[in-house]
This record gives sequence, C-alpha cells and structure tokens, in this order.
Amino acid sequence: MTFAIGRRTTLGLLAATAAPGLTRAQTLQRPARIIVGFPAGGSSDVVARLYAERLRGLYAPQVIVEGRVGAAGRIAVEFVRDAEKDGSVVLQTPASMLTLQPHVFPREVRYDALTDLIPVSTVCTFPFAFAVPKDHPAQTLPAWIDWAKAQGRELPWASPAAGSAPHFMGIVLARKAGITMTHVPFRGAAPAVQDLIAGRLTCFLGVLGDVSPQHGQGLRLLAVSSAARNPRFPDVPTFRELGHPDLDKDEWFGALLPAGTPAPVVQALHRAIRAAAATPEMVAALDRLEYAPITSDSPAAFAARIRRERDDWAAVVRESGFRPEN
Repeated sequence: MTFAIGRRTTLGLLAATAAPGLTRAQTLQRPARIIVGFPAGGSSDVVARLYAERLRGLYAPQVIVEGRVGAAGRIAVEFVRDAEKDGSVVLQTPASMLTLQPHVFPREVRYDALTDLIPVSTVCTFPFAFAVPKDHPAQTLPAWIDWAKAQGRELPWASPAAGSAPHFMGIVLARKAGITMTHVPFRGAAPAVQDLIAGRLTCFLGVLGDVSPQHGQGLRLLAVSSAARNPRFPDVPTFRELGHPDLDKDEWFGALLPAGTPAPVVQALHRAIRAAAATPEMVAALDRLEYAPITSDSPAAFAARIRRERDDWAAVVRESGFRPEN
C-alpha cells in the first residue's frame, strides 16, 4: 500500500559498512539501488528520494531510486527477493506488504518477509486517523458511534483502498461498536477526502497526513491511532484512550535486503539508517510531513515486529470474512 503525497511522507533508506564488497570508508564500491513498488510522486518514492540524496557518498558512490511498479507493490518485493546479495539492492516497502497482504492475497503473495528477505529496520512511522465532515453533529468518537447506532441504516464510510490497513481497522471498529457500515473503497485518499468534505461519506479512516490539512476546515479529526496524542492536535484523543486498543496501530516504511546478504552488510545498513534518521535535517523534514523518525533497535527487533504484526493481522482478516473481490 502507498499513499498519494500530501503533508505526509518521508524517509527512505540505507547504508553499509566493512564486509565483502565494502571499503574501509564504510561505503559500497558500486551504486546502490532503492527499490520501491509504487509510482513516482507517491509517498514511497518521495521517502526513498529523500534518503537517496543524503546517503549518496555515504553508503555508495551513487544511490538511486528505482520503481518496480505493479501488482500492488508485490513486484518490487519479488525483485529484491531475487536480487544480488551484496547490499547494492535494498527494498523500501510499507508495512502492509509484509504483514497484511499475505493474509489478504494469499494466492498472489509469493514471498515471506522473514525467510526470503532480511529485515533491517523501519525507517519511519506514521499514524492513521478517523475523520468526519466538519459540520457533523458528533463532536467526539463516542458521540459519533451513538449517532451511527441511531440512524437505523448502513452508513457509507471510506478507506484509501480495499484490503488496506484502514479498511480492516474500520471493520474492527464497526464490529466492536455494534454498528453497520458499508465500506466504500477508493483509489487513494484524495478523492475519499473530497467526498467526505462534501458530505457523501459519514467517516474516513486513513493516514493522518492525508486529512490533517483539512482539520477544522472541511473535516474534523475524532481519533488517531498512535500510542500518544499528536503534538499538533493535542485535543484529538487516541483510539486507545477511547477504549479501542485494537486500533492502536501505526504504519511504517521499512528497509530489507535479500536473504543471504552477509551479516556485516546488514548491520552496516542498520547503523546507517539510524544515523540518517537522527540528522537534524531529516528530523525536521519528517516533522513537517507528520512522520516520525523511528527506527528499529536492531534487525532482530525489526524482524520480531514484522512477525508480531503479521500474526495480529491474520486474526483480523480471518474474522472479517474479507475476500479480495469484496
């Protein structure tokens, strides 16, 4: 899953250090490629380019971004799975490609993040948000749930795409709250937000950065999925505060290498990602775009996160009864 660029995006990838193919300067001697699975101009592409610019000369003589677009991002994952194992080809991908899609598209997904690839680190995280039209009578999420129950009909709501994380979060919310909603999938957030502002939808669940520019203008935020309140919107509570801990979820972009890449290269890439994420320039860029420069403590910690989130989504998808044609 990717997201059209709004005020949210950022962060990309990589770097390396002394091991086969690396110099004492901790730099690859050949160009490195950051592979993304979504079109130019989308968040995956922008994030990768931000880091490619900063890692050029640090990780490799050149660091370029290469799109391998198609199959909802799966082509890029498969390309890196089969690529050179010397650290010169790195995957940047959203979490859902590794944790959610294996359950949503079990026949189409032909990779395993923990056996076909080596998780290195997250490179950024960003939360989701629940939004309603600005003139909606409900001022809070509990009030909105009460309003929805009183309607006596199925309510149209939107997410950026069928089978996306926000789609399943909406299913969980509706089931736990005891309300009936009809999912209206969109191809990206922008048209959904337009319909929400126009009053054709009752609510939207999507990336915070896709709706935050309109908060207080065309729409109103009622909850965010982060562990803590967003400093820019201190009056907007978290789902957990409102009694919905199952919706305490962040999306992330992560960096992975092909299985079989030497351990010293993996460790070098991990160190470089953390160093890049900590630079004042990147911290400032992420802050403006409402991304957080959160990286994994170690490749093993990142692998554990993927395994945990993949297991969590399995139960959610199974209980939803979702099929790709839905």
